[in-house]
Amino acid sequence: MKVGFIGLGRMGQAMAARVQGGGHELVVYNRTRAKCADLEKAGAKVAASMAEACKGREAVISMVTDDKALLDVVTEGVVPGLPKGAIHVAMGTHSVAVLREIGALHDKAGQVLVAAPVLGRPEAAAAGQVGVVAGGPKDAVAKLAPVFALIGRRTFDAGVKPEGASAVKLANNMVLGCAIEAMAEGFSLIRKYGVEPATFFDVMTDGLFAAPAYKVYGNIIAKELYHQAGFTTALGLKDANLMLAAALAANVPLPSLNVYRDRLIDAVAHGEAELDWSVIARVQARAAGID
Repeated sequence: MKVGFIGLGRMGQAMAARVQGGGHELVVYNRTRAKCADLEKAGAKVAASMAEACKGREAVISMVTDDKALLDVVTEGVVPGLPKGAIHVAMGTHSVAVLREIGALHDKAGQVLVAAPVLGRPEAAAAGQVGVVAGGPKDAVAKLAPVFALIGRRTFDAGVKPEGASAVKLANNMVLGCAIEAMAEGFSLIRKYGVEPATFFDVMTDGLFAAPAYKVYGNIIAKELYHQAGFTTALGLKDANLMLAAALAANVPLPSLNVYRDRLIDAVAHGEAELDWSVIARVQARAAGID
């Protein structure tokens, strides 16, 4: 398949490398051209603009940080550059509102929008082990199946509307964030009683909470590895605000989200925006008088 890829942060580079390794004809673009170097060495063509990355492509994937960046990709690159009938795959985490907005732009241009945010950290993306949550026309999602199979271990069906994929991704991140908050509270409690964090980590992950999320983030919290950021506090807060907006638009109360979001705001206020989002455990420790 002729594929374009726009946005080569840590996740984007890992995902684009999987596509390139699968034998697809890949064209990449990133505002900082140096981030294209490894993919260019692997055989990908580097475009001079976003529109060029879309020209002649059957599908173009965007993996950008926020809604503003996505709108720029669509207006500057996809709408003017992507052929009619081709697919734009928005794989970042975006709001329901912006997906509706760009969906209308794509409809007007005769293009197809599929939202396919991913579940997992950069190391999982590099191994092709993220989850892909796909929302969009069934024929378009089916056409993308070989690409999704390279990027992820499984593709989840979020229905025929792109906004459904956003709702699933945001809900999943909310549950994960609340799990990290619960772990943070547990770790601060046992530390107050002089118990080593490693002991609580073993108790959790050897019993009822032997799931990857608890193992990965429990280990980060126990060892305080917050500077090894796979997903930053700033990005966590961005997503939490998207969750809140989606909930308000649908009149869904999310009381747990408010606690988790306040922890993120506290971390940002203490200069921890670029640390791993599990640094909310440090926020909890401060509140408990430990740090």
